[in-house]
Amino acid sequence: MSGRQRALLLTLGSVQLSLAATAWTDLARRSASEVNGRKAVWAAVIAVNWIGPLTYFRWSRRR
Repeated sequence: MSGRQRALLLTLGSVQLSLAATAWTDLARRSASEVNGRKAVWAAVIAVNWIGPLTYFRWSRRR
């Protein structure tokens, strides 16, 4: 793997982990009444690559 490819992989991995950490932190700080569905299910969904955190931010939070 070239240096450029390695840097890109590390950057994308960092972004993915940051998204997941932000989503889990937001989920932990919200009460159950502020979340659409069960918090345990959303915690598992967040663990799914890029799709999980983005799905959480789009559909789980009640306004």
